[in-house]
Amino acid sequence: MLRLTWVQPEDLLGHELDQARQDGREPSAIAARWRAAGGGEAPARAGASPRPASRYLRLLAQDLLDELADLPSGLADREPTDLPGIRAACPAWPSPTPAPAPAPPALEAAWLGRAAGCLLGKPVEKLPLEGIRALARSTGNWPLNTWFTARGVPAELTEKYPWNRRSATTSLAENIDGMPEDDDLNYPLLNLLLLQRHGRAFTTTDVAGLWLDELPPGRTFTAERLALRNLLSGVEPPHTARHRNPFREWIGALIRADVHGWTNPGDPAAAAEQAHRDATLTHTANGVYAAMFTAAAIATAATGTHDVHACLNTARTVVPPRSRLAEAIDHAVRLARTHEDFDEVVDELHATHSATYHWVHAIPNTALIAAALTHADGDFTGSVCRAVSGGWDTDSGGATTGSIAGLLAGSPGALPGRWTAPLKNRLATSVTGFDGTGFDSLARLTHSLTHPEVTRP
Repeated sequence: MLRLTWVQPEDLLGHELDQARQDGREPSAIAARWRAAGGGEAPARAGASPRPASRYLRLLAQDLLDELADLPSGLADREPTDLPGIRAACPAWPSPTPAPAPAPPALEAAWLGRAAGCLLGKPVEKLPLEGIRALARSTGNWPLNTWFTARGVPAELTEKYPWNRRSATTSLAENIDGMPEDDDLNYPLLNLLLLQRHGRAFTTTDVAGLWLDELPPGRTFTAERLALRNLLSGVEPPHTARHRNPFREWIGALIRADVHGWTNPGDPAAAAEQAHRDATLTHTANGVYAAMFTAAAIATAATGTHDVHACLNTARTVVPPRSRLAEAIDHAVRLARTHEDFDEVVDELHATHSATYHWVHAIPNTALIAAALTHADGDFTGSVCRAVSGGWDTDSGGATTGSIAGLLAGSPGALPGRWTAPLKNRLATSVTGFDGTGFDSLARLTHSLTHPEVTRP
């Protein structure tokens, strides 16, 4: 039987109850009704519970999702989603600093960095922190410094902490053969198509249309899968981000933000505004801020004149200062500046966030990205290895960290060969027209879309 993940109402309800507790709503009465009817918790790590619910429970879950959506939030004033509200909440909104487009080698390093960081994290995605540490230590790769390998790992350890089922055959050191398909690379490719077809003045509706044309639903997860479902049900953007979508503050919008930063060098505000138009198809509040933060950091790095700390400081100015994401980023950066041992940073981040947020949530993952880049001082290997070794959404955190650190490195030659050679300048994808494309070609295409005159085709 097909058990489609991330869409079952009985599973969405558990996640929405968690989301309500996080964003200042009071869901206890609805939660009690759900439990009394026999409803369960949200799946902890998988996209669907192992058994379908009864027809009665499924209908009840749909009704309760709508009731939860109507509850007032105590954080609404602190965490707006509309762009005017976000700008009004950010007193240090950044001004543009004219800068030329990054040279193709710098953009190639960013693409390679994104791919390598993603690939490093793929085999340990979904594993708990203690499992990641145990697997790496068993092969002498701790602190993490290179690809994971199954060679030399005791059988009892892989039985306790199995590699990611979908990724083990393509993402361990002994079997890497080019960059395999991953949503963390698919979305930047889609955003190249977005700028080619609609220019920088694209709308959220343009994003929706592109997805309907070019994005296979089976390659989507969490908020993106639900947004596509909502579009096909006749729900219009930006309500697609809210309608029965408990994943609207997860990491999905963040992983789509790179192209918005790469194509707005020196203009972090414009990058953040582009990311906002993209993100609001699927996300709200902190899920949107995470994308804006990432785009602004990359736009600042794209000038080639700032270190990683200046990039993060600038990016922080597009995040409402009273939001939960702002607090998490500030805390993470303080930890990274305080502790010499990054394991201590990670332990404190997990103690702060793991009991509250899902492992794919934007808040802990963005905090970990900021901590990794800060602690490694922007060094490529140090940044991606710290991000992946910190757990949670390992491939996505590694990808974004690698993109920023790769761009700061400035050229493919500045990245260690152990990260770039196995990629073989080849990317697999289901996005039409890009399968087998080289990272050098992607860099040239990205460069062609960075000029100010790229507004409308």
